[in-house]
Amino acid sequence: MATTGPKLASVSADGNNACDQLIEAASQIMREGETIDLSLSELSLRAGLNSALVKYYFGNKNGLMLALLDRDMGNIVQSLGALIAKDFPPADKLRIHIGAAIDTYYAFPYLNRLLMRMVRDSGPAEAARIAALYLKPISKAYDTLITEGVKAGKFRKTDPQFFYFTVTGAADLFYSSRLVLQHCYNQDGFDDNMRDAYREHTIDLIMRGLLV
Repeated sequence: MATTGPKLASVSADGNNACDQLIEAASQIMREGETIDLSLSELSLRAGLNSALVKYYFGNKNGLMLALLDRDMGNIVQSLGALIAKDFPPADKLRIHIGAAIDTYYAFPYLNRLLMRMVRDSGPAEAARIAALYLKPISKAYDTLITEGVKAGKFRKTDPQFFYFTVTGAADLFYSSRLVLQHCYNQDGFDDNMRDAYREHTIDLIMRGLLV
């Protein structure tokens, strides 16, 4: 008898593909719904896979969300590390990074909320792992760049910790405030033109405050 609906993927042939499909489906649901909450039935429908695969690959829904966080934040940390290693002036590196942060939160507006949820809801060991992998490397990169710029006489003395919250807040709040945009400015959403304009605005505003 023929059946319809999600099918269990082959672990040997399609295991990695199934994992990626589930992670990407979760990302799409969070982006489109402006939420970090999702149901397994919705996830199953979006991915076209049986929801039992969540338990099989990730243990539970929380494990899936951690995998999504690892995917998105891992790319950010890796890109920032590659940028730090380049032979560019600190000001140029920060301009590039701030622009990349704006673009990243445009693509994944749920990212900071997901990060905070995972740190808050995880056990001490997992929360420490998240901080060590994602929060501390970014903070250390800011410390390195700002210290270099101050020593070179290009930057005002600036607290790297405050700088972290300034950049993250600027990137996160804008894209998580769709309702403010709608009710205060009569705009239904964001588009590429608004992203580009906000990127330039944010880079200019932050760098003007940092440069001597």
